[in-house]
Amino acid sequence: MSAEAAMYIMKGLAAIGAAIAVFTGVGSGIGEGYAAGKAVEAVGRNPEATSQIRGVMITGIALAETTGIYGLLIAFLLIFAL
Repeated sequence: MSAEAAMYIMKGLAAIGAAIAVFTGVGSGIGEGYAAGKAVEAVGRNPEATSQIRGVMITGIALAETTGIYGLLIAFLLIFAL
């Protein structure tokens, strides 16, 4: 196998890895939707605690979003660093 062919194979594998890394955004999207839905249910049951529920919900959603951002970062590294 020539060096040029090995480079093309490596680029192809990096693209597949980047696609898998970006797929982490699906999981974070599901988690954020679930957290927001449960927060709405909680506010519906106890409207007086809206500010506390909102604060906890935003913290949870921010933590869930970091997994998607990490996946995107890994995808960029795989695509542009190789």
